[in-house]
Amino acid sequence: MLFAAAILEAQEPSPPAPAAPQENPATPAAKPAKKKSAHIPDFLIRGTVFNEKALSFPGVELRVRVAGAKKYRWETYTNSRGEFAVRVPSGADYEMLAHVKGFVDQTRTVNAKNGGDEETVVFHMQPVTGGQK
Repeated sequence: MLFAAAILEAQEPSPPAPAAPQENPATPAAKPAKKKSAHIPDFLIRGTVFNEKALSFPGVELRVRVAGAKKYRWETYTNSRGEFAVRVPSGADYEMLAHVKGFVDQTRTVNAKNGGDEETVVFHMQPVTGGQK
């Protein structure tokens, strides 16, 4: 008991919580500043890749770049059902390349400028014939 009393004396009471500022009805209330976001709304490019027999094609590499750019900025692969999805910033045209060994590369252009928030793209891959790689 003596020990408990010593502990209680050693503890200092916590300071009281600060009082909430009172508003003066004569002054307008301060409005919180709007937070500006530098984030550009996303545009979703999704679709499916099929092989020459019209079956879904898993494992196809898809690369995306801004139209006219040299380097591809986004890359994804089709899932087990031949489907893919990639998010890019809206407000530009994009060029998509579908690539898989033994098949001819295919390119599509996607317009992400005119409103909307997604576009569906379908690729039908054709096998390489003759001297093509």
